[in-house]
Amino acid sequence: MTDDILLRSDADGIATLTMNDPGTLNALSDEMLAALSRQLSDIAASRLRAVILRAEGKAFSAGHHLGQMQRMRQAEDGGRAAFADLFDRCTAVMAQIRDLPQPVIAQVHAMATAAGCQLVATCDLAIASREARFGVNGVDVGLFCSTPMVALSRNVSRKRAFEMLSTGRFLTAEEAEQAGLINRAVPPDRLAEETRALAERVASKLPAAVRIGKGAFYAQLDRPLDAAYELTRDAIVENLMDTGTDEGMQAFLEKRPPRWT
Repeated sequence: MTDDILLRSDADGIATLTMNDPGTLNALSDEMLAALSRQLSDIAASRLRAVILRAEGKAFSAGHHLGQMQRMRQAEDGGRAAFADLFDRCTAVMAQIRDLPQPVIAQVHAMATAAGCQLVATCDLAIASREARFGVNGVDVGLFCSTPMVALSRNVSRKRAFEMLSTGRFLTAEEAEQAGLINRAVPPDRLAEETRALAERVASKLPAAVRIGKGAFYAQLDRPLDAAYELTRDAIVENLMDTGTDEGMQAFLEKRPPRWT
């Protein structure tokens, strides 16, 4: 199912999700979060091999929908329960991206701020136009971007992250590349081409190897060294048991392309 607020097209093993709510600068509204969750659940159960996440309009995403958040304050508790539910739902979508078997590539053409920057940081890979900007500037309206900082601080250095969070300073695309928030900054007219090329390269690999490897990559990050090696040992053994890996290694020895189905 495709939502008007989130368009989807599948081709050559790659799903392209397009956030299509330019009037809100593609805010992560209740509706957008629900649409992302539905599509990610469907993709997770599919045989697709990669995902591109892009957007229409003047921004990639401006983060949470402040209008909806202000309306939540009308509840008897001042919005406390509604706010907690909102951030739980947003966190669940970010976890879906992390847990998705397929790598997700952010194609960032313009501003990504607050939870929109969190979305970029959560994606496995990111290609951005040189015109894009990245910020966690909730502090400018009196709201420290505490939930976006989880993904941000796992991509860039602590001091860089805290400066962005405490001052509202935006990074240029070139600075974001240097900081490790994105993979590459490219000319605007090459953004779609470069993103598609990266997706096609990922999609050309054995799906089981990428699925096992992505899961192990995130699982080992915060573990002690010994535990990380134990986990990745089990992952690589599981990978070796896949018939596609057997075919890939045999093809290398025979100096021919692998015949993966």
